[in-house]
Amino acid sequence: MNSRSYQAHVRRARHGRWLSAVAGLLVLSALPVSVAGQTLTLDAAVRQAVAEAPLLQARRDQWTSAREEAARAGALPDPQLTVGIDNLATQGSGAYTAGGDSMTMRSIGFSQVLPSRSKRRAERAWADATADVAASSVQVTDLAIRQQTAQAWISVWGAAAEQVMLRQLRDEWALDLAAAQARLRGGSGNAGDVLAIRTQALDLDNRLDDAQAREAQARAQLARWLGTATESAVADAPDFDRVPHDRHTLLDHIDDQGELLGWPAREQAAQAALAEAQAAKHPEWSLGASYGARTRGLSDMLTVQVGVSLPLFTRNRQDRGISARAAEVDAVQAQHEDARRQQIATVQSAWSQWEALGQQVRRHREQLLPLAHDRAALALAAYRGGADLQPLLEARRDELAHHLDYLRMLADYGRAWAALAYLMPEGSTP
Repeated sequence: MNSRSYQAHVRRARHGRWLSAVAGLLVLSALPVSVAGQTLTLDAAVRQAVAEAPLLQARRDQWTSAREEAARAGALPDPQLTVGIDNLATQGSGAYTAGGDSMTMRSIGFSQVLPSRSKRRAERAWADATADVAASSVQVTDLAIRQQTAQAWISVWGAAAEQVMLRQLRDEWALDLAAAQARLRGGSGNAGDVLAIRTQALDLDNRLDDAQAREAQARAQLARWLGTATESAVADAPDFDRVPHDRHTLLDHIDDQGELLGWPAREQAAQAALAEAQAAKHPEWSLGASYGARTRGLSDMLTVQVGVSLPLFTRNRQDRGISARAAEVDAVQAQHEDARRQQIATVQSAWSQWEALGQQVRRHREQLLPLAHDRAALALAAYRGGADLQPLLEARRDELAHHLDYLRMLADYGRAWAALAYLMPEGSTP
């Protein structure tokens, strides 16, 4: 619920003073900077988290590494330079000497392996797919950081709003204590009523301490994403009643969400590995040449060699590798389909939860909270008129329970909203 919708509710409400106090609670974070100090909006927190996240930088570095590998994939192997002595005599007076025999010569040469074109093409395809996987990992990590930062921000916002609500209730309960003390002074009350109200107020203080502790915990989690601790008040929450994309759009573009972004590239990598295994059945050529210098006035020698691999026994070699890579392709495709089904279920479940929480939040805001206030107000008026204290205590406890349920439900509503709002990369327009 944003401040505008709440203000409209306030105008429609019958109990201006109390509901205005609650309005102050729920729009506390919307106060201008000059009043509440520097505030931290959800969008600002998300932007800072994305800018400062070392995990996202690590993913970008991995992407850079994969692109560099892809740029050199499929290149010819380095040529090999050879230097040696050929036909070295091992017997006689010239054994083991460079000039000991007319056949002995010093040689220098090179050789070059020439992999098949299909193998080099498969290597390039695999490297490109690996780079695509790394690129999708950047997007997936970006989405995860945005969503978790939003969850932490909403937790801080909810805990802070709960503290304001508890302080407002404490001010209201001070009226109960004043009424009990007035009756005691007038002789129509008793000390037990005063003690009962003070005991209830102490329980309220315990709840306030708990809310403060939960805010501190939420701020610690938020600092994990922002990179630095912040004591700034959180600004007004976004409108949780609206998500960037409707349910049908999310279900129609399931492959553009979260972890599914990387699966097409994984399938391409598996297909490229299969193509590389199939290319292993193609012969691999090599070319070599060497020049030999002889002594004793004899002519030098030139040697040229052409080699080719002979994949003759493929049944237990190349065919096994092809079968293994084909099985991996099938496995990746099956995992991709399972991930799609899981994501569809996740979207449907998250949407249903968001809708249900929205209905409950609106019911609390429009019906339960006003009724709880009316009951407490009537109980207080009756107590001032001489009625028993117990109905007032019960009305105050129920009022507190309804407000706590409402604020925690509102925070859950915000988290459900965040789960839907950060499903697809920023700026995506299906």
